[in-house]
Parts: sequence; structure tokens; C-alpha cells
Amino acid sequence: MGEPTATQEADMKSDHTADPATEAFVAHRNLLFTVAYEMLGSAADAEDVLQETWLRWVKVDLDQVRDRRAYLVRIATRQSLNRLRTMTRRKEAYVGPWLPEPLLTAPDVAEDVELAESMSMALLLVLETLSPTERAVFVLREAFDMGYEEIAAAVGKSLPAVRQIAHRARRHVDARRPRAAAVPASEGRAVLESFRRALETGDLQGFLDVLAPDVVLVSDGGGVKQAALRPVVGAGKVARFIVGGTARTESALTAGHTVVNGGPGLVLRLDGELDGVMAARIEDGRVTGLYYVRNPAKLTRVTGETRLSLR
Repeated sequence: MGEPTATQEADMKSDHTADPATEAFVAHRNLLFTVAYEMLGSAADAEDVLQETWLRWVKVDLDQVRDRRAYLVRIATRQSLNRLRTMTRRKEAYVGPWLPEPLLTAPDVAEDVELAESMSMALLLVLETLSPTERAVFVLREAFDMGYEEIAAAVGKSLPAVRQIAHRARRHVDARRPRAAAVPASEGRAVLESFRRALETGDLQGFLDVLAPDVVLVSDGGGVKQAALRPVVGAGKVARFIVGGTARTESALTAGHTVVNGGPGLVLRLDGELDGVMAARIEDGRVTGLYYVRNPAKLTRVTGETRLSLR
């Protein structure tokens, strides 16, 4: 077993010494992770940002810090921006569509409409079309409701520039994101249960009954697992793609209900071994979007729920 990370040390230290720096970091840890994840779409990179934030935070003179939460968010934002610019180059060489790393979240996240929408696969994919600074400004303003002055300090831009960036980013996102789909949890689960049965039995008609005519399937294998190299559009094409994929394997496919990024999802297994995580977007009693992550590097957090916070 390796040595604990700085954030794990902070958690342990809080149980004993409870020094002010550790207390502040632990108190805002879930918030900092959520900020970094929404900016990066990667839990692994978000954890690295937390580590970097902690290492810088412990060197800060707290007597000079008026608002510890704001200061921590500023550090995490700057570290996320640095990493986001590096990730942009990494994604250019990615094989096939790039999807955010799926997070298994507690059911109460789905009940928080604001949090669930900000964490949804659909929105995170739209955020991928923004520049790093636009994404940071949009996330801090729209998801975390931070003031423009606070955002300006976090991204290192002037106040007028931040206002302009926020307006441009909001207009860009509003033109591209799917309309908000407030679906009761019971309805979403019933629709996904019909989809699950069709998935496990390879029932083509069962898929057609539950998929919206213009449904879009995006799959991410990262060049390691088989996946479509571009989005699959339309109920017939999506149904045939899924049925064809399951027919090619002799392994027994099972799917279990879960909550992915605050919305309905499934964990898929072949002969009991994890194969991938699928998030679903449901509107008007039909599945309108499917986001299937098979890349093993993005499935490391499927063992438990991730705690998130917007405050």
C-alpha cells in the first residue's frame, strides 16, 4: 500500500490536530473537487488538482486571507486551467469521441436539479466546445454562482473582460445544450428499466419502443475498447448498433441501475466483469441521449459514490 496523498493526509490530520489550514481544506474539499471536475471532465485530473491545491494552500499565510473558501477556489481554478490547456492537446490525439469520466453519485444529487444539470454528461460535452478560460468563467458563474470580481481574481482577468467572457460563453452554451429535462426519478427509472431489459435480451423492438426517434449514442472506448468512432444518430441505427455489439460477444451481459453524474444510468458487466458505464438522458418518456464509457482508464471510480457540492 502506497503512502497517502496530501488530501488523505489532510483528512487524517483533521481527526487529530484540526489546524486551521487543514480544517478549511477539508471543509471545502467536495466543493473544490466539483469545481475541478466540471472544468476538466476528469475525476483523476480533478484529484490531481486537489493535491496541487493542498500543496499551495499549506504555504499560505492564513492571517492574510480574508475569505478562505474564495482563496481555495482561486487556487483550484488556476490549477485546473493549467491542466485543462494540457488536456486539450491530449484530447486532439484521442481515438474516437471523448466523454467525461463518469461519476457514480448519490440519489440526492439527482434531486438537486441545479447540481444534476451542471454535472450532466450532456452539459459537460457542450463545455468541451469552450476555450479553457470561457469554461472556467462559465462554470464559476453559472454552476457556482460566484461574483464577477471573485471570478476575475480566479482566472487572472480584468472585471470587464470576465463579464464579456461570461456573456459569450453563456450564449454559446445556451445555443448548444439540450433543453432541461426535469423527469421524476420514478419515470426515469421505469424508462431505463425497459431499456435495460432490451439490452440484456437483445430485443430490437424493445429498443425501438423506448428510444426517441432522434436519439444520439456517443461511445468512448479510448482506442482500447470497441466503440463507434462517431456519434450514432436515430432510433433504428442506435438499436441496431447496440444489438449488433451484444450479438458479437458470447459473454453474458448484465446491467444494473445506478445514478451517473446526477442522472439515470447503468453499470454494464460481461460475465460479471465491468464493461462500462452508460448515462442516459430521458425526455417525455423516451431515451434521447446515451453516453457509454468503456475506456478502462475512465472507470476507476465505479466502485463507490462521489461526494459533490456547489457550495
